[in-house]
Amino acid sequence: MKRVLLTISGKVQGVCFRRYSQLKANELGLTGYAKNLEDGRVLILLQGGGLAVDRFIAWSEQGSPQSVVDNVLVEEDEADEIYLDFSVY
Repeated sequence: MKRVLLTISGKVQGVCFRRYSQLKANELGLTGYAKNLEDGRVLILLQGGGLAVDRFIAWSEQGSPQSVVDNVLVEEDEADEIYLDFSVY
């Protein structure tokens, strides 16, 4: 299982980015969560198969139809919590 944290910047709040993230994660069989950060970025934790995580990362570089993604920072995450679904906060 691969587990990463994505910090996505650009026009990613107020454009349904988190909801589209949830749909994409569900499509790929990934679990974790997406939440808005106070500075306008979106934080996403993903866990699942390596290929599916890589596909999500590639998708996140474009994002939702109305978003404008400037940067996607990808960090490996070593935490041991297990998520059973993908939540939006």
